[in-house]
Amino acid sequence: MSTWLKIIYFLSLLFVALALAPAMAHLLELPNKINLSREDYLKVQQIYRGWALLGFVVVGALLSTLVLTITVRHERKAFILALIAFLCIAGTQVIFWIYTYPANQATNNWTMLPENWAKLRRQWEYSHATSAVLNLVALVMLILSVLARDE
Repeated sequence: MSTWLKIIYFLSLLFVALALAPAMAHLLELPNKINLSREDYLKVQQIYRGWALLGFVVVGALLSTLVLTITVRHERKAFILALIAFLCIAGTQVIFWIYTYPANQATNNWTMLPENWAKLRRQWEYSHATSAVLNLVALVMLILSVLARDE
């Protein structure tokens, strides 16, 4: 494996693993948060202040998996697995912009709760849970892509 390809794999694995960490935190806290009272939920949501800075991790995961997919395009198994990883990371962004971001906007980043706050809570929590699963699948696909490479 060339040094360049090792670097691309390393960066892809690193960024996808870093994106998985906060996603799994959301997934694991869901059962304990989904039925909180209005006041408790609003209070608990404040722990996510500053998490928007993790956007650079998502960009890194998107770019590195895209570059990896293009780089291994002539190795069928590695390519398909890398492509699935890239599509999973891209899918997390589709979910974020369609479901998570609108809930954040409607609640002013969870600093106030409108009348439909329970619906927005479900939308926010389950969109994060779905993204966690996609991030996990992306990481597994990247690992399999490394293992599937033709040497």
